[in-house]
Amino acid sequence: MLTERIWSGNSLRNFHYLIACPESGEALAVDPLEWQLCLAAARERGWQITQILNTHEHADHTGGNAGLKAATRAPVLAHAAAAAHIGGVDRGLARGDIIKVGRTVELECLDTPGHTLSHVCLLAHGEEPALFCGDTLFNAGAGNCHNGGDPQRLYETFATQLARLPDETRVFPGHEYLARNLEFTLDREPGNPDAARLLRQARGHNPAAAVVTTLGEEKRINSFFRLQNPTVIARLRESFPDIGENPDARTVFVKLRELRNSW
Repeated sequence: MLTERIWSGNSLRNFHYLIACPESGEALAVDPLEWQLCLAAARERGWQITQILNTHEHADHTGGNAGLKAATRAPVLAHAAAAAHIGGVDRGLARGDIIKVGRTVELECLDTPGHTLSHVCLLAHGEEPALFCGDTLFNAGAGNCHNGGDPQRLYETFATQLARLPDETRVFPGHEYLARNLEFTLDREPGNPDAARLLRQARGHNPAAAVVTTLGEEKRINSFFRLQNPTVIARLRESFPDIGENPDARTVFVKLRELRNSW
């Protein structure tokens, strides 16, 4: 599997992805808002975009569908329950579906509600597993739930799906928010050495060359995976004293998400 991460350069800080078969050169474009960049990248590498996938229905992920489809005639794939909102979807996806790209690439569809109720992530298995996670999981952060989402469902996605994936799984999110998310981690857990070290690297970096984290690293730097950390809980209690001395993981996650909304 070949992966090309494309930095949009726009104000929304979008990442787009091409996932290609090394044998056939066929490629899947993921959330191609700035579709011309995706098309140019594919042509430069000699790839042919044969499928388009939206992780969810928000316009900053679907807005390039029409242009890229017109240029390539590639079908659009998305969560079956999001298809009516997106329009022009050719294949509705459900949990466990397999997306084949060319002769060698297979991606498992995960049903990952939270940021929206109809959100998918793509999981590539193998020696170098990878997760294309849209706005569910960010590097050092978690998606908001402002526009049709639910923080309780997002917690369930983290706890029952993402946290159980192999630690070596590489994380490819829909936006580049690393430095700001690490600042939130260090506000919640000031003594976190891994977050502090990565923040020094992330500040002032070129987003096009941003670090790719793994889930193992996320469990060390992302507050939304560190729900039983005593410092995280103690700092959270300062803002939400009603959580008590021993809040459960769900409560910590939901309150962290609430705090992050206005942080």
